[in-house]
Amino acid sequence: QVQLVESGGGLVQPGGSLRLSCAFSGSIFSIYDMGWYRQAPGKQRESVANITGGGVANYEDSVKGRFTISRDNAKNMQYLEMKSLKPEDTAVYYCNAHPSPIATMMNLFTDYWGQGTQVTVAS
Repeated sequence: QVQLVESGGGLVQPGGSLRLSCAFSGSIFSIYDMGWYRQAPGKQRESVANITGGGVANYEDSVKGRFTISRDNAKNMQYLEMKSLKPEDTAVYYCNAHPSPIATMMNLFTDYWGQGTQVTVAS
């Protein structure tokens, strides 16, 4: 059973930076595509960024140039470096593990979510 544990959220002033971490356990990390999602009050959960096992990253338009997603397959860790934070980045941020095509060939089809970490950008 995959478990995801996020850390690193908090309160930061506009223009500040935060680094979120996600610890993965319970399966083979490298066969999962990893991602970060966020959900603001009253809004639907949205994708922020994702990264394949091989390190190919994609970003939602509003965070391009400000956020960087990365992963360390040796440490089973995923990260989200957030810079130039804006009040509209305020949300609960969730770590996600999505089976890659390799994982599905191993009959692994389940998406997993962390418990979420609060990021608040305010002065």
